[in-house]
Amino acid sequence: MLTLKVITENRDEVVSRLAKKHFDAGELIDRIIETDKTRRESQQQLDAGLAEVNRISKSIGALMKETGKAGADAARMQVAEIKETIKKLEEAKDASEKQIHELLVMIPNLPHESVPEGAGAAGNVVERQGGVIPVLDAGAMPHWDLAKKYDLIDFEVGVKITGAGFPVYKGYGCRLQRALVNFFLDSAREAGYMEIQPPYVVNADSGYGTGNLPDKEGQMYYAAQDNLYLIPTAEVPVTNIYRDVILNDRDLPVMNVAYSACFRREAGSYGKDVRGLNRLHQFDKVEIVRIDKPEHSYQSLKEMVGYVQSLVDKLELPWRILRLCGGDMSFTSALTFDFEVYSAAQQRWLEVSSVSNFESFQANRLKCRYRDENKKTCLCHTLNGSALALPRIMAALLENNQSPEGIRIPKALTPYTGFDRIGV
Repeated sequence: MLTLKVITENRDEVVSRLAKKHFDAGELIDRIIETDKTRRESQQQLDAGLAEVNRISKSIGALMKETGKAGADAARMQVAEIKETIKKLEEAKDASEKQIHELLVMIPNLPHESVPEGAGAAGNVVERQGGVIPVLDAGAMPHWDLAKKYDLIDFEVGVKITGAGFPVYKGYGCRLQRALVNFFLDSAREAGYMEIQPPYVVNADSGYGTGNLPDKEGQMYYAAQDNLYLIPTAEVPVTNIYRDVILNDRDLPVMNVAYSACFRREAGSYGKDVRGLNRLHQFDKVEIVRIDKPEHSYQSLKEMVGYVQSLVDKLELPWRILRLCGGDMSFTSALTFDFEVYSAAQQRWLEVSSVSNFESFQANRLKCRYRDENKKTCLCHTLNGSALALPRIMAALLENNQSPEGIRIPKALTPYTGFDRIGV
């Protein structure tokens, strides 16, 4: 959430920058500014009323001596009338503050100055790429056929048990999944991240804190009876560890990593690009989260991008990094880099990670702050990234490493799998 100060003091700049996200903020911001003006007027009248009550109350004793009971009673009646006015002013101020808050949560984060123009995915810019795109033999299979051939994943049983988008992993498929999770967690720990094992359901305050609520796109699963939400990513519970927390500057950056199952409704996702592991309602992911000082957060972002790049390099996958354009960014992000790996059998790029800096947008919702060297309390910057999401990594590993002799396992994974090939 943007701060009221930023919006009221930089109205035109905020409107201009949000236009890059294809969000027309002018009317909303004008309503906020006008409502804030009303709030401040109520506050001024309220302060004046409280001061007057205080002044009159202090004079009652003197009035009793000078004018007797009649004068003191008149003063008390005046105080009572002013207090009634104060009550109405407090209600008006509270109503204005509530309205301001409701309007503020509708406004996206400001995009960083380096965010390119663009209305959608076509406007994203390739920052760099690496790895070698494999040339597969004739008759190479997409991962959903490989999964069936080698009995790794059963999509049909998942449909029977739950529905589409909830696959059942089996045998070597389970072992490969578990190997990837452990490889990602160990790599993060070696890079300085502390492992967290978070809950998979969160309350509304947690969803609000990271900007997932209000849920504008209807992507979160909701358990109405308990008023709890299934997490779409471990970012939500891990970042909320620091809700209403004041950190010391010497404790920054905070670096956490967490594995979790993730649950997303993926409303509106249809067509050929959702086959197999390409788009699921439940999937596994390892998430890295950083909390840092504002002046260091973009160095943290650079380090996180470099770290994720090292993972896909070790998995021997061809990759590219995209700087997302304004029209393809999330509501909460200030700058996002997406990682994609090439799926050789499908002949398309698959997103496997988003690494983002949210600046103070989440921290303002979370009230996540730190004390600087001068003991001043300041908002932190929050960052997170997938390191990595498993389904499309699994898809690319299966497809790119297939041969008539089976599916080769990258060397970095064999200490975790206990096997170097599937199908032999």
